[in-house]
Amino acid sequence: MTRAVFLDRDGVIIRTDVVDGKPYAITSYDELHILDGAADAIDRLKEAGVMIVVSNQPDVTAGKVTRDVVEAINAELMDTLAIDQIKVCYDSGSDCYKPKPGMLLEAAHEHDITLHRSYMVGDRWRDIGAGKAAGCTTVFIDKGYSEQALDMPDHVVGSLPEAADLILLRNE
Repeated sequence: MTRAVFLDRDGVIIRTDVVDGKPYAITSYDELHILDGAADAIDRLKEAGVMIVVSNQPDVTAGKVTRDVVEAINAELMDTLAIDQIKVCYDSGSDCYKPKPGMLLEAAHEHDITLHRSYMVGDRWRDIGAGKAAGCTTVFIDKGYSEQALDMPDHVVGSLPEAADLILLRNE
């Protein structure tokens, strides 16, 4: 069985716009900006297991961004970062939509992943909820958003590089 590191996309790997304490995903390919230290952190995290991005993209259903733009951004991330797979959920009513664990469970089946030996890293309560529901160790990147956490994370850090340090230290 394999271990994995599951990462949220927006706010963890790439920049989001924050308005009144709430993060908003980018809506065009031209806005794509990989956060400082994210590429190196992902390279280092490959030592800890399979790298899978799990991302809710409700703005497609809401008509704020096209599926083609989301797929182009994801293709660029796959080409430039040490990511093994990107899973996307567009439908907030689906079992794949975080905080439900569907994307993590599906990836576990596809890659023979042992979830209780894996990590979920995210910057929103939905990420932590999905990780908890799947049985992963959760790492919350605290960006100071003005939303209430519904599930307590196992660990709190300030950035993806800090999350990588924590995960790699725990896996020694």
